[in-house]
Amino acid sequence: MASGAPAQARTTRRICDAIKDQITAGMIGPGALLPSTRALAAEWGVSRTTVTAAYEQLLAEGYVETRQGARARVAQGLGRQESPAAEAPALPGGTARLSAFGRRLESFALPLAIDVNPLVADFRYGDLSSADFPVLAWRKAVTRAILHRQPRLRYDDPCGASRLRIALQGYLWRARGLRCAVEQIIVVNGSQQGLDLCARLLLDPGQQAVMEDPGYSLARQVFLALGSEIMPAPVDREGMRTDGLPGEARLAYVTPSHQFPLGVVMSAGRRRELLAWARRSAAYVVEDDYDSEYRFDIAPVPPLQALDEAGRVIYLGTVSKTLSPTLRLGYLVVPAGLANSFAKAKRLADRHAPGLEQEALADLIESGAYERHVRRVRRRNAERRAGLLAALSTRLGDAVSVVGADAGLHVVAWLNQVPQGREDALIARARAAGIGLYPVSPLYAAAAPPDRPGVAGLVIGYAGLDKRTIDRGIQLLGALLDDIAAEDSER
Repeated sequence: MASGAPAQARTTRRICDAIKDQITAGMIGPGALLPSTRALAAEWGVSRTTVTAAYEQLLAEGYVETRQGARARVAQGLGRQESPAAEAPALPGGTARLSAFGRRLESFALPLAIDVNPLVADFRYGDLSSADFPVLAWRKAVTRAILHRQPRLRYDDPCGASRLRIALQGYLWRARGLRCAVEQIIVVNGSQQGLDLCARLLLDPGQQAVMEDPGYSLARQVFLALGSEIMPAPVDREGMRTDGLPGEARLAYVTPSHQFPLGVVMSAGRRRELLAWARRSAAYVVEDDYDSEYRFDIAPVPPLQALDEAGRVIYLGTVSKTLSPTLRLGYLVVPAGLANSFAKAKRLADRHAPGLEQEALADLIESGAYERHVRRVRRRNAERRAGLLAALSTRLGDAVSVVGADAGLHVVAWLNQVPQGREDALIARARAAGIGLYPVSPLYAAAAPPDRPGVAGLVIGYAGLDKRTIDRGIQLLGALLDDIAAEDSER
């Protein structure tokens, strides 16, 4: 017995220290129930007597509170304690030993954290309304996928589930007039991974990539992170300008059906010029068709890939704008000669996209539920769009010029009475007033693009809001602009 007492005391102390560490780290907070003595004894593989002794010690030290017949709780007033970080060993030059890729990433900003206090109206583009998600249809599809048990759980085809790729082949032909072989379709974890694969396979450090200016900032960062040189191409009313494209560029990234963010459609003549440039330069064109399902006042625009006869276009699609950005499902349609390379790259990146979600999406497309859902959310977003345009016209009138409203889930609003240099101050004041506004300036690569208006610009998303919230947000924006105008007149 005597020899066992020291061992029990050491175990009691280890249990005490483990619980203290969890309290200090904030893993269990004030008032939280601790495990029962029976449960903790089973977890540690010791007797309940040992655990009881540990709880008694914690009680004596003021870490826990107990009462007759109830489980112990963490004492009030205890919680996470910040401790000074251990001093890291000095590295040569005082910097972390990152690769060139890692060092390039250091300059990129992470997205702002979601506000703890909800805004009156958040016009963040890319957000969707959770009320639009087809909960019942998705639940049924997921349930069927779960119940369809395979004899083995194994890694799948890196290109994606065969069933989904076949379903996408038919959908792309019906919805976009795009003909392709199943083997050309690569299912990816959202369009962002699709862009990353394109960049890794088609660009070496130092090589040039053409991008629309303004354009999608995360595409620009993908290319810059790999050491590519961005060649900005201005955008006008016919889309990206194709005159003077550099012959040495290896890739062009475009959004021809609904230019992001300005919303213009690339003209037929420029589409032909872009494809001719790609043939001459042996370059590839990445066509991001990110929101092609949303056409309001214009007819569907055929994708570049449908016009490509030389195998130079890579088509990129996603369900982030129709179902949810949280699903992380997208797809590439690559030229046949690149399919094997993309399959190998996808396998190295993450083996394959999540299988359950792929099977559920395939079910939705096969049953027709997906296209019914698209028609439904297109109507709802058309109503939101009409409400936004009416609110902007009624409240702001000539103080605002709206572009890109014929399609998609956002518009660009140029504030005609607010100089470009005051854009950041306007955003900060709006947030203090409860409005989430997002400037257009960070989407430009060139410091002083010649075609950009000299006034503040906002990218206004509306797909996550209802009409009442849209009206309230624009009313608050109008009041803020009135305040700014009054302040200027007093100076």
